[in-house]
Amino acid sequence: MQDEKLPRREREKRRHRRQMLAAALELFSKKGYHNVSMHEIAERAEFAIGTLYKFFKNKEHLYKALMMEKAAEYHHTLSGVLSREGDVLTILKDYISAKAGIFADDVATLRLYFAETRGASFNIKAGLDQDIRKLYDELVEQLASTLEKGIRKNVLRDLNPYYMAVALEGITNAFLFCWLEDPERHSYKANAPVISDMFLKGVMAE
Repeated sequence: MQDEKLPRREREKRRHRRQMLAAALELFSKKGYHNVSMHEIAERAEFAIGTLYKFFKNKEHLYKALMMEKAAEYHHTLSGVLSREGDVLTILKDYISAKAGIFADDVATLRLYFAETRGASFNIKAGLDQDIRKLYDELVEQLASTLEKGIRKNVLRDLNPYYMAVALEGITNAFLFCWLEDPERHSYKANAPVISDMFLKGVMAE
């Protein structure tokens, strides 16, 4: 709706930019960042190489713009879930499920993320741009704040809420990786209740 209010030239410019980023995402997710050239992106997007460079000064700039845009979308969606009022446990379960909805329609970005960070799997922020790290840190702090509410209401154990948030992120991302590797066997959506149960109740038999 916002685009419709813009002048025609600006609408065209935005549409071209989206087409270029979509082409780059497809290529990066299939071949990896280092194996894709600006010429390939321009060809896939059906633009002249000079036109591509008018939008992005180099491949690194294009990649950052792509990942920042996607990160902002995810942050907005997940932050919206955590901002809701109501039962903390319901909010946490909705947060876990929301990741399924985000990546179900954007497997290419998930594939790219894991391809770029797999070598540093113990550091969730490895390879991410500073601006994207800031968004991620804000989300983890917001998740920790939600967990802290649960602690104050005696719904959750009195543990460090930040480390609880890190643990929940680790579990969800591990399940996302399994889903990416074998979607038929490891459906994230189907496993969302399992993730909730493991995190909220633990794995020890009562």
